[in-house]
Amino acid sequence: MRVRDKCDVYSFGVVALEVMMGRHPGDLLESQLSESSKSMEDNAELLLKDVLDQRLEAPSNELAKAVVLVMSLALGCIRTRPGSRPTMLYVAQKLSAHSLPSLPEPFGMLTLNKLMGI
Repeated sequence: MRVRDKCDVYSFGVVALEVMMGRHPGDLLESQLSESSKSMEDNAELLLKDVLDQRLEAPSNELAKAVVLVMSLALGCIRTRPGSRPTMLYVAQKLSAHSLPSLPEPFGMLTLNKLMGI
């Protein structure tokens, strides 16, 4: 693998997931790299609320929107194909924005698959 800016954005995604999950996202990352589409499908149907650090209270309102933003960016950063990952400039702009996107559905119903499409 050649080192370039897409490596930095991947690393950011891993660290962001680790912070949000409260542990290293190893299983999630392995399924992304796996040849098996079954493991990717299983992870895609995981509920966001079940992936987040369970030691913390479930977020609501504006905090829930911020969590969705960070998780959707992080998942984009770990895409298998480097060319499909966002740039760090894009990630920084999204994180610095003064408004948060609205939730596409109730927080408790959001799947990782839905976040990958946000």
